[in-house]
Amino acid sequence: MFVLVEMVDTVRICPWHFHKQVNEAVSEELNKKLANKVVYNVGLCICLYDITKLEDSYIFPGDGASHTKVHFRYVVFHPFLEEILVGKIKYCSQEGVHVTMGFFDDILIPPESLQQPTKFDEAEQVWMWEYETEEGAHDLYMDPGEEIRFRVADELFVDTSPTGPTADATPDTQPGQSTAPPPPAEKKEAPYTLIGSICEPGLGLLSWWNN
Repeated sequence: MFVLVEMVDTVRICPWHFHKQVNEAVSEELNKKLANKVVYNVGLCICLYDITKLEDSYIFPGDGASHTKVHFRYVVFHPFLEEILVGKIKYCSQEGVHVTMGFFDDILIPPESLQQPTKFDEAEQVWMWEYETEEGAHDLYMDPGEEIRFRVADELFVDTSPTGPTADATPDTQPGQSTAPPPPAEKKEAPYTLIGSICEPGLGLLSWWNN
């Protein structure tokens, strides 16, 4: 679930931080820059583990800050595929069951990856497993807040780096003409999403298997 990733970055230290030890100042800047951020194709950065190498520092003309190339290791949340994790149901929707780890919320278990047969209760806004027994079918609800065990089936990284305006973003209007209303804001995509699965024995709500 958590891995150590080797990274290299150039850290800028402002002059008013020169009184600090170099390692302390560099550590603060790295955590400020990376902690709780998703690095594309790497994962969710948690905290600095250690600094393995500090190269020479430079001060460039017109900039009183120092610039130091740093080699370091960072703790990253990046589960491997097929790993089994335990989280809590955040909410349900037609898209599936949305799960949170507390520090990471972008986990989705789609309908086809739930225990089958399953159906969505529109009134309650929850998914339910129609569990068959000798006495008949029982509806096992997947309520928000319940602990759930799932397998990591896939992952999705999206490059959410800002892009410049397109040519269509500035319409050519004449004085006195009204401009068209701006388009509705697009739904913000998560930079890192885990796709889960519970369609096998032992997976799903912990309460299902602990009784």
